[in-house]
Amino acid sequence: MNKHDAEKTIARPKRKNRGMPAPVMFDIDALPGSVNLTALETAAVIRRTPGALEQWRRDPDHPLKWTYVDSRPLYRVDAVRQYLATSGTKRGPRETETGLPSVREMRNGTSR
Repeated sequence: MNKHDAEKTIARPKRKNRGMPAPVMFDIDALPGSVNLTALETAAVIRRTPGALEQWRRDPDHPLKWTYVDSRPLYRVDAVRQYLATSGTKRGPRETETGLPSVREMRNGTSR
């Protein structure tokens, strides 16, 4: 066994998936306001990365409110709804901020 083979057998820590999570498979409006969502579920609902939520938690005055339960951040559904209502976007990508057509517009062949 040479040095190169020994390096292959060393277990490396698994990296976190820092990309955009898949869209949620539930209706946020159908859930009671007292339900808690995980950071990954919340990121999927508001269409941001989990890393963005992690960064926002460093700012105690951020409008998206959370609470820690067993050292895990949880977001109440009513807080997520309030954030969506006041943030100016409704669960969509930032096409309005960039001025580019949305994916739906590109698929349908319509643009602004």
